Amino acid sequence: MGFLQFSKVSLAFGDRDILKDASLRIAPGTRACLAGANGSGKSTMMKIMAGEISADSGERALQKGARVSYLPQSGIVHKGERLRDEAEKAFAAMKALEAEAQQIAARLSDSSEDGGAVSALLRDHQALQERLEDSGYHRREARIQSVLLGLGFGSGDLDRDVGEFSGGWQMRIALAKALLERPDILLLDEPTNYLDIEARAWLQKWLEKFPGGCLLVSHDRYFLDATVNEVYEIFQGTLTRYAGNYSAYEVARRAELESLLRRHAEQQEEIAKTEALIRRFRYKASKAAFAQELVKRLEKMERIEIPENLKKISIAFPPPPRSPRVALEIAGLGKSYGARKVLSALDLSVDSGERLVVAGANGAGKSTLLRILSGADRDFQGSLKLGAGISVGYFSQDAAEALCGDEQVLEFMEARAGFDQIPRLRDMLGAFLFRGDDVHKPVRVLSGGEKSRLALLAMLLRPLNLLILDEPTNHLDLHSKDVLLDALSRFQGTILFVSHDRAFMEALSTKTLELSARESGAARARLFYGNYAYYLEKISADEGAGERAPEESAPKAAPKAQAQDSRSQGKQAKNELRRLERLEARAIEEIDEIEARKAGIEAELSRAEVYSNGEKAKAAKKALEDCALALAEKTREWEALLAQLEAARL
Repeated sequence: MGFLQFSKVSLAFGDRDILKDASLRIAPGTRACLAGANGSGKSTMMKIMAGEISADSGERALQKGARVSYLPQSGIVHKGERLRDEAEKAFAAMKALEAEAQQIAARLSDSSEDGGAVSALLRDHQALQERLEDSGYHRREARIQSVLLGLGFGSGDLDRDVGEFSGGWQMRIALAKALLERPDILLLDEPTNYLDIEARAWLQKWLEKFPGGCLLVSHDRYFLDATVNEVYEIFQGTLTRYAGNYSAYEVARRAELESLLRRHAEQQEEIAKTEALIRRFRYKASKAAFAQELVKRLEKMERIEIPENLKKISIAFPPPPRSPRVALEIAGLGKSYGARKVLSALDLSVDSGERLVVAGANGAGKSTLLRILSGADRDFQGSLKLGAGISVGYFSQDAAEALCGDEQVLEFMEARAGFDQIPRLRDMLGAFLFRGDDVHKPVRVLSGGEKSRLALLAMLLRPLNLLILDEPTNHLDLHSKDVLLDALSRFQGTILFVSHDRAFMEALSTKTLELSARESGAARARLFYGNYAYYLEKISADEGAGERAPEESAPKAAPKAQAQDSRSQGKQAKNELRRLERLEARAIEEIDEIEARKAGIEAELSRAEVYSNGEKAKAAKKALEDCALALAEKTREWEALLAQLEAARL
């Protein structure tokens, strides 16, 4: 396993320092993230580390033979291949090694080679075969399927043309390829941006087992807390390391900020006094020299700046209209798209003041339900009744499409804000990442993400008592999410929302509505009287009970007539297929764990204090042999399961 090291790296754009003497080291086992305000240089630093751009000075050192995989924030488009074939490109380096091994095998079959050359060729061939085996190259089809399914693709997607997938799914393909490359160093810039909560959980587990070093940028606090143990913050070009997860970094940074705020206030007071003296004496001939000295002192003063992402900003909602006891009721709600049923016979009553999160896998009908409840979709079965006096605000990602025109961002907000909100508009826009000259941009030139943020902020400033929010945290950084969460927590009305940010869901929700697909196609709905964390605990407990159920219920045989029923047999076949798929996935995970353990032992053996110590080296070699035996056994088990799976799918 290799390392990547930064030593005193500096980069400037014009007169602005992006990095000043930045140093860090990413080694096997490193789990680090980059923090900092939007525009602080996180993505630029990732590109320098990936070798895509060069720094002005300093050294980027990559250990010989080490491989780096880099996932940018956006901009990757794939086309012209089936999904499985595009994913297989991640094994290009291993494919080249296989070709090299085949060339050596061909030379070995040539009897004209002398004995010394044959021995050297045999050693080279064995080394190549070991590298291929360690990389999982010979099990690549199963790995490709495991990673793609884990990131949310369906088994039916594997043979689709990659050009058919939208931008978010294009980035999932790029992430899958980065993971499949099994590099020594993994650089991930916003990998969670396009992932739903299930795919984020899968990626979190994958990173736990990854033996190499990882540096990532993310705006998902829960994901960061679960995956990293050190944080590097970029502030005004300076890179500072904090030990611990993201929450620990925030605690440490908050304490520093309190000191910084005190010094900032003292400096502002000194500046005000100095400027007053300058104004007083500037035009008095006898004091002109003194005034000029004060001017020079101000010019030389190193100004203290407060990090934008740590400033305390709050959004004040206008008072909502008075709400009835029940905000909305639905009965027998159904929705179909052609022959496909999405929702069926859904009953729900939402009391005023509740914060209901709608959970479920992609395609379960969450966004469809919110569109119906908001009134954006009136083509449904059943009934929907809003309480008297309920005024609805609906936010979805489609809201960006309605924004156009030549008015500037600040003008757009001024036209929609109340009189008492005008003085705080710039702070509010700053909290939603419109800073500096951004407030003077025409609305029509904003990106999709910028338009979404602007539409969300404009909606929140209206006097409403029912908010229906579909992915409100998309395109927001952690600081902006905190501002939004604080505002919504203080909101006195009712909130129904969908999100993929687990920390946000747990903090805001008071009830959870789960939509889950079933065989009929339409989603099943279950209401949990607790927040999202409570919901996860309940379904985890239910799944644990479900795993024990087959043994307990095995003696209870179904009636003979029912057993012969073709529908029942079909269900049994599906259940058996799912069981085999779970076993195969578990076998692949165990193989990954053994390979990670083997890589760790090999890394230990490469250290001087181990290989130079006879006892330690002997113990490490024995452990390595045990890993090799376990790997061979587990691979045979996986191959047998694969054969059963193929038979079950026929």
